[in-house]
Amino acid sequence: MTTALDSSVILDVLTGDPRFAEASERLIRKASQEGRLVIGECTAAEILAAFRRRADFEEFLRDWEIDFLPSSLESSIRAGTHFANYLQRGGKANRVLPDFLIGAHAAAFADRLAARDRGYSAITFRS
Repeated sequence: MTTALDSSVILDVLTGDPRFAEASERLIRKASQEGRLVIGECTAAEILAAFRRRADFEEFLRDWEIDFLPSSLESSIRAGTHFANYLQRGGKANRVLPDFLIGAHAAAFADRLAARDRGYSAITFRS
């Protein structure tokens, strides 16, 4: 089982978030025990700021056994399609939001997405 990680759960752990770090770390460890962990460009870019040096970032990925998988044209098209639908429903963003890119990457390269939304950490399975 491949789990894509959203930046929210990783940043909870990296920043020691008092409300969510424990739950997010449990979630990541459980997903790791069940299979492969992956991230794409958006997640990598969002978590990079939590590190002082690039080498620390790369060491973190190795230590946690998180693989970087670049996006594809298909995942980009999926993100753009979802963004267009969002705008048609009245969404107000001027640019594609990272959530669309992260979600599309997970749909293309993973079986599920581990994220924190609305105050809790969860693994969402693809339908």
